[in-house]
Formats: sequence, structure tokens, C-alpha cells
Amino acid sequence: MEYLRELLTQQVAGYDQLPEVLQIFLPMLLACLLCLGLVAFIPLVAIWGERKVSAHMQDRLGPMRVGGWHGWAQTIADGVKLLLKEDIVPAQADRLLFKLAPLVVFAGGFAAFVVLPFGESFIVSDLNIGVLYIAAISSLGVVGIIMAGWASNNKYALFGGMRAAAQIVSYEIPTVLAILTVVIPVGSLSMQEIVRAQSGGVFNWFIFQPVTFLAFWVVYLGTLAEVNRTPFDIPEAESELVAGYHTEYSGMRFAFFFLAEYANMFLVSALATTLFLGGWHGPGFLPGPAWFILKATALVFVQMWLRWTLPRLRVDQLMHVSWKVLLPISFLLVLAAGTLALWREGSP
Repeated sequence: MEYLRELLTQQVAGYDQLPEVLQIFLPMLLACLLCLGLVAFIPLVAIWGERKVSAHMQDRLGPMRVGGWHGWAQTIADGVKLLLKEDIVPAQADRLLFKLAPLVVFAGGFAAFVVLPFGESFIVSDLNIGVLYIAAISSLGVVGIIMAGWASNNKYALFGGMRAAAQIVSYEIPTVLAILTVVIPVGSLSMQEIVRAQSGGVFNWFIFQPVTFLAFWVVYLGTLAEVNRTPFDIPEAESELVAGYHTEYSGMRFAFFFLAEYANMFLVSALATTLFLGGWHGPGFLPGPAWFILKATALVFVQMWLRWTLPRLRVDQLMHVSWKVLLPISFLLVLAAGTLALWREGSP
């Protein structure tokens, strides 16, 4: 936010003469527009990318015609199609909750982008509780998913909503515990402070330290489950639940769920990049924001890779992985991180 305020002061003549309320409000408005543009742009690229990744893994070509080069405009065409589709609300649905649910799901992912540190100055707000903020605000999506399942008055949608709630709550616990293995040695919940703690070269990144190396995999698997990606996509299992919690949605309301899914894929990849991969740190031939986006995009690619490689887990298998595998591991990792921090404090 401070960077945007300085930018406006330098580039807009008379900005410092505006009323104080406007000097505060305009950077906030600009930051919201930038985040909204990013959240809208990421799914366009990611959906096209997933189509190409899946196609090449299956010896196909994927989109090739719309827009010319490798069908780059196919997702834009699909977006226009969804925009023009009829918005259908089931007759027996709870109309208010049905209409609010996609917005709540989208808002949770959108609000979390506020604390992502794309660069040393490229962050909307460097909250001193940034990690806690992301863990809390991203949980808003669960509320929206339950709203969608319940309001649809459809048994498949309700099953999907309940599955999503059970899954996301279950996997949040080991994920947050594993994140503590980074917070303990840094001593801060600020995203920027965590990135600064990994300065000084690649081998200072937390992924190259024993305890946090294991924590990275717990966080990555946990966040994969939280964004409902294969092999953890049972809330929308098409072989069982038609389309899960968004079965009854069409047009732009369905598109909001789709936008939120791909925006959240980038969000959790950016979180893992910040916590374990050095954030915006990297060799000097590229600027910090470029390194941050490249690392996060590489993790998104792995999510796509896993989707087109692994089969879907059963419900009992999914819960087994969370409560009997990841949770004990994350408890042990927190204990190890705390012990190591105390030993380092006590050593001369």
C-alpha cells in the first residue's frame, strides 16, 4: 500500500494536495482493482494451461484454433459463453443463499491476495499476522460451499457441500501445524518477515532445512486437499455426485466457482513459495516479482500434473491420510521445530 501511495504521489500531479481521506482511499481502490485483475487473469491462463498440460500428457493437442497460436483465446471464448448463458435458479432453492454462495467462495480467495508478498515492495498490506490472516480468510470458502450445497435443495449438491466441509476442516489442522514449523524459527507471522528470513542464498530457503523440508510436503498435500484438487476432489466427484455442490449452478454463478478454484490454486502455491521457497528471492538476472510468480506457477503445474496422473481417493482413504498420517507427522514436526529453536537459543 505504501508503494502505491508513493507511486501516486510521484505520477499524479497534485495528489498530495487532495483531502487526506482521498489520499488513503485511492491507493486502497487501486490495490483492490489490481488484485481483482490478477484474480480474473490467473484463471484465464491456468485453465488454458491445464487443457494443454492434460492434452500433452494424453498425446493430444488441446485447444489449437481459437485466437490462433495454440488456441490461446479458448478460455476467453468460454468466459463469454458463460456470461451469455441463462442464469437458472431451481424453483425449490433458497434463492438468497443460492445467489450469495458463489460470491462468498470468490471473496475468500480474493481477500487472501492482499498479503501475498510478490516483491520487497509489491504487497498490498504487510500485516504482522499475515499467515493467520490467510488461514482465517481462506476458510470463508467453506461457508460458501456449504451455502451452495444447502441452498440448492439437491441431494447431490448437499452431499458435495458436506464432503467439502469435512475435507477442508480436516486438512486445515495438519496444514496450519506444519506452517508453525516456519513461524517458530522466524518469530513472526508477517509474510515479508518470513521471506526476509530466507535471504542470503538458495540454501537459506526453508525447503533445504530438514524439519521444514518435511513440513513443505505436509503443507503442499494439505493445501491440495483444501482446494479440492485430484486426488482429493471428492466434493465434486462426477461419477458419484454429478458435479457436487455446484450441480445446480449455471452461467456466471458457475464461473465464480471456477474462478475461485483456479485463483485458490495460485494462492496456496504462492503461500508455499513464501514459506519454503524463498518468496521473491532468486538470482539477480530476474526481478523479485518474476521469481515469485515463476515459483508459484511451477507449483500450480505440479497440481495439474497430479490431477492427470493419480486416481481419486475414497472418502475413508482421504480421512485416513489427514487424521492418521499428516496430523501425527505435523505434531512431530512442530515438536522438532520448537526443540531446535530452544537449542539454538541456548547454544553459545
